[in-house]
Amino acid sequence: MHTDKVITNINQINLDWLNSALATDSIQNFAIEALNSSNSQITKIQLQYQSETTGTLPASLLLKICADNNDIFGESEVNYYIRDYIELANRPIPTCYHARYAENPRRYHLLLEDLSISHCDNRRIQPTLAYGCAVAKALATLHAHWWGVEKLRVIDSNITSQTEIERYVAHVQPGLLPMLEEIKTEIDDSWKSLLMDVFENHPHKMIERTKNPSGFTLIHGDLNPGNVLSPLNGNGKTYLIDRQPFDWSLTTWLGVRDLRKNKVPAIREYLGSADLPAPALNL
Repeated sequence: MHTDKVITNINQINLDWLNSALATDSIQNFAIEALNSSNSQITKIQLQYQSETTGTLPASLLLKICADNNDIFGESEVNYYIRDYIELANRPIPTCYHARYAENPRRYHLLLEDLSISHCDNRRIQPTLAYGCAVAKALATLHAHWWGVEKLRVIDSNITSQTEIERYVAHVQPGLLPMLEEIKTEIDDSWKSLLMDVFENHPHKMIERTKNPSGFTLIHGDLNPGNVLSPLNGNGKTYLIDRQPFDWSLTTWLGVRDLRKNKVPAIREYLGSADLPAPALNL
């Protein structure tokens, strides 16, 4: 089976495809398990190798398929794993063994390292200073790699334009009033006028900020705790996953935006330390 096609259904997985994707001929059997996911199909693939197989081939993999919601996501996530940071040493990103993207209709797959034995996400974990430090360091590594206008141009990117900011605001602004209505009994009345004022004036400040090129980089954009994988034993690398911007999302901005998205109060304290790479200290 050719590996230049996008996998759109788990029924397309077979031994020929797996062996070709991993550049081996040692896989003799496999088992699949469907996992829960909101914006994709995630399948765990357990691999069985021939008895004489040697080396460091993975025991299991995760296949991520984005094919049903083909109008939502472009090629950003594929680029995240196989292009944007491929030359970055010790990158905080899981290994991608195979990936393909197709434009019309939009669809892609990723064959990824399975870290479930050693790592977990942070959806239900109380953040700590150590967690904040690990996330900040991992982000600083990514941000530094594309820090500045000259580096961004290498991947045909640039500082966010006024049009992109206006598109972003136009998409999120309609949600303000329904959100305020939903939480009206939980917040002080003064918050409503304050938030309305932010939506009225902050977009202009964002456009004004783009006139100063300092601090711009390629951002993740959705680094919520569910997209951070932390080591179960407390030691080891922190991984950042699932960069899936929408068409209206900002893909370049001040690096600090990724830290705010993560909602980790401990990071604020950590930013005062001297251990971060220079770009992160300039957020």
